[in-house]
Amino acid sequence: MKILGISAYYHDSAAALIINGEIVAAAQEERFSRKKHDARFPTEGIAYCLREASLRLKDLDNIVFYEKPLIKFERLLETYLAYAPKGFRSFIMAMPVWLKEKLYLKAVLKKELAALGEVSISALPPLLFTDHHQSHAASAFFPSPFQEAAVMCLDAVGEWATTSVCLGKGNQLIPQWEINFPHSLGMLYSAFTYYTGFKVNSGEYKLMGLAPYGSSKYLNLILDHLLDLKEDGTFRLNMDYFNYATGLTMTNQKFQRLFGGPPRKPESQLTQREMDIAASIQQVTEEVVLGLARNVYQELGEDYLCLAGGVALNCVANGRIVREGPFKDIWVQPAAGDAGGAVGAALAIWHQYHDQPRFPKGGDSMQGSYLGPKFTSAEISSQLNAVGAKYQQLEDDELLPQVAEILAEGNVVGWFQGRMEFGPRALGSRSILGDPRSQSMQSVMNLKIKYRESFRPFAPSVLAERVSDYFELDRSSPYMLLVAPIKEDLRIPMTPQQEQLFGLERLKVPRSTIPAVTHVDYSARIQTVHKETNPRYYELIRHFEQKTGCGLLVNTSFNVRGEPIVCTPEDAYRCFMGTEMDYLVLENFLLAKSQQQPGEGDDSWQEEFELD
Repeated sequence: MKILGISAYYHDSAAALIINGEIVAAAQEERFSRKKHDARFPTEGIAYCLREASLRLKDLDNIVFYEKPLIKFERLLETYLAYAPKGFRSFIMAMPVWLKEKLYLKAVLKKELAALGEVSISALPPLLFTDHHQSHAASAFFPSPFQEAAVMCLDAVGEWATTSVCLGKGNQLIPQWEINFPHSLGMLYSAFTYYTGFKVNSGEYKLMGLAPYGSSKYLNLILDHLLDLKEDGTFRLNMDYFNYATGLTMTNQKFQRLFGGPPRKPESQLTQREMDIAASIQQVTEEVVLGLARNVYQELGEDYLCLAGGVALNCVANGRIVREGPFKDIWVQPAAGDAGGAVGAALAIWHQYHDQPRFPKGGDSMQGSYLGPKFTSAEISSQLNAVGAKYQQLEDDELLPQVAEILAEGNVVGWFQGRMEFGPRALGSRSILGDPRSQSMQSVMNLKIKYRESFRPFAPSVLAERVSDYFELDRSSPYMLLVAPIKEDLRIPMTPQQEQLFGLERLKVPRSTIPAVTHVDYSARIQTVHKETNPRYYELIRHFEQKTGCGLLVNTSFNVRGEPIVCTPEDAYRCFMGTEMDYLVLENFLLAKSQQQPGEGDDSWQEEFELD
């Protein structure tokens, strides 16, 4: 049975193909369209999924959309009525789109599918719809390695739910309870993302990265005025301070008065105030998530927890659940946001609608999240020859030791190989790599390669069996969704003078013997690399360890700020030539920047991408 899942029309649209319960392909539309967080119908994503399995639309048994638009419309109307006459302007702006498109989404979807050119509307496979949080829960539980688990989904909002809990058993998800809009942890975090000058649905990870530079001086202000937090982690927001239910902004003037001023203007200088606000809302978020997790454990008595929804991408909170929570283990969907809803919707139809059993394979079934397109040597050489690139083609036994040596010499390498990752993280298929021992690597990568804010941390990719040698973590973290402390014996204590530094001044102080991946609070966002899921990347790190004694690399996504992660060899070459990257590896092709002709690189393409 072949099922196509689709998520679209909010942010991070995607397509996923399930064949007899196995995830065959999945990709976000942004990777093809080159528009970050692209919300449009995933035409290219669908075409890729079908191409990967040599299928046509008519071969599918079901097509499923990841949420129910009529229930969402009901929530929109009820919210406007509850807050009337406030929000009239927002209501007037939203209604034409709903009345023209979203209210008749079934017809819109059929029209878009038929426009792919294979079949008429009347000949399309049956089109089904799942609940938004059902899609999240299915994406969290069904690919997980657990036969039974508690399942918790936290995001901004689906149809009504913002937080939901299910019990996963075999091929079933049994709903337990939920918290409904407008009381939303995701919306609360996004409100502070907006207030500190970052972009909603894009900059939340920046807020998380900024938090360690501040102190939680606004913690009590948030708990006293914005959030009624119960001991069990459940909560209600004081909507007097927020504008998202009825207005065109996240916060209002009362919120501004509470925090002493208007929102920070995007791209303006960051101050200690923004860092302290980030630290405060991050701590609140962690306490809510940890409280909910403990409550769910008491209620359901399950040893394992699965997580999805945008808030599940908060890897600092996830790390606290691992260290302080009651569960034996947790599993987080690598595409935890709306993109993963495409996978979850398809799996929900397979397991729940068609009542098909699960067959665990000893690990999760996401295949390392390597579910996107790959490219042949012929395709790559054709592209390189077309642009006049200078390159060597080497077998792995020669290439990998050479790249390891290049990295050990302090060079920055673009690394493009295998199937593209599904989800927001580069996991060693579309990555930019560096030496974690270098004190300058973080600033070099941020300012000369990524063209982004200097405070942004980088992740270590570590050999799975070596993770406990570097980090206080006793389990795998293949999807870069757990933060853990650096081992004590690798830390470099701060001097009394350094302790007096504030904010971004602390960025210049090396914190460990692997400073490029050590955040200012002695933590790291860890990716464990496994021979079973990415043998070539594993071998590269192993060669680097043989040369240096260091079993990890700096890994950041292959893109510049505002650009989606690269998808094709053409994308990778353009990014390589438009930045100060030193080397590029495209499968078995090695390119040195010094050997390319002057003028081949052109950074004007960066202007295509809106800053995130």
